[in-house]
Amino acid sequence: MNGFVLGGVSSGVGKTVATLSIVQALEDAGYAVQPAKAGPDFIDPSHHEAIAGRPSRTLDLWLCGEDGLRRNYQRGEGDICVVEGVMGLYDGDGSSTAMVAEALELPVVLVVDAKAGMESVAATALGFKEYADAIGRDIEVAGVVAQRAHGGRHEQGIRDALPDDLEYFGRIPPNDDLEIPNRHLGLEMGAEAALPRDALREAAESLEAERLAAVATEPPAPERSLEDSPEPIDATIAVASDAAFCFRYPATIERFRERAELVTFSPVAGDSIPDCDGVYLPGGYPELHADGLEASDTLDELGALAREGLPVLGECGGLMAMSQSLTTVEGDRHEMAGILPADVTMHDRYQALDHVECEALEGTLTAGAGETIRGHEFHYSSADVDGDARFAFETVRGDGIDGNHDGLTEYDSLGTYVHVHAESGAFDRFLEESGR
Repeated sequence: MNGFVLGGVSSGVGKTVATLSIVQALEDAGYAVQPAKAGPDFIDPSHHEAIAGRPSRTLDLWLCGEDGLRRNYQRGEGDICVVEGVMGLYDGDGSSTAMVAEALELPVVLVVDAKAGMESVAATALGFKEYADAIGRDIEVAGVVAQRAHGGRHEQGIRDALPDDLEYFGRIPPNDDLEIPNRHLGLEMGAEAALPRDALREAAESLEAERLAAVATEPPAPERSLEDSPEPIDATIAVASDAAFCFRYPATIERFRERAELVTFSPVAGDSIPDCDGVYLPGGYPELHADGLEASDTLDELGALAREGLPVLGECGGLMAMSQSLTTVEGDRHEMAGILPADVTMHDRYQALDHVECEALEGTLTAGAGETIRGHEFHYSSADVDGDARFAFETVRGDGIDGNHDGLTEYDSLGTYVHVHAESGAFDRFLEESGR
């Protein structure tokens, strides 16, 4: 599957809108498009899926490693993969967009905000192209998409200013309908605020779909193939799946299905816990559904099962739901599952945002003693833990729960602020522990 990377000159330049417009343009031209996201984000991929109709691949060097990155890319389906970058092209020390493009050997299409420039757009693009050589980064900036550019003289001025070795791939016209609402943790999810098709099709008409398709190339094959997956396990894993628990990587669900039986349930709807050998609570927005979670019997049932020894793994929002209580920004306190000895409080500003690395202090659901796992944290909550709380991990990089540790463990359960990818091996360990 050929592909290219959409890199921005900065955060907020409109990469997501450009990605969705390009997906629409390529699909209108007859191509099957596989969307992907450089970096650990969950929200942008939800918008990709809403438009492309297939899950977006998570491509993050820190989370997956180079071989895992290529293997995750290879899992995609379609004619062309469009990879949306993270932040500005060169920003980020753990897995920048440029690092992902280099590892996959894919060309970069640069998204430049052109609302107040013409020749300066070309100067910016040229600088980004030449900077790769200056820092020894082996990537090709192939050309530009002009974000918020008008047609006529404005567009022609950009075209004329571009050097011969920078291609013009079209523009995204200014349009208020091409704005995605924001809230804490980022944009609203794709299922809540998908961009209107007519506005995307209008933008797609200003893009050069065939030129974009022609610039795409195929990455190298991974050293370990998809056929080398671990053996199946006789276990059933129940995964919380609803508006409160919606932050999960496609590769995680794929790994569960490859190695075990997977069933889903909705704590928000008050579903009973399915008959299972382990429960996975992904991240999401439990704070937006705290009333419903407190009123339903699901978390009470989950707490009782955890005390009987059922392994429960919670990430970020899952950790919050496993705690004793959750207090909103408005000061409203809600009872949660009571599995972990912690009380969680929401804040107006984020409390942690980084790639993280954790070393296991003892054997736990996602790692053996002394093993390290890499992941990502981004949360607006803090956890006040009881004095007798036990931590599973020491944080080598990142904030974790108390600045030095992550992974509250109680009974056979574990709650962490860190999100991990299936390529980390953490979910294989969870499956094996659940299947014992």
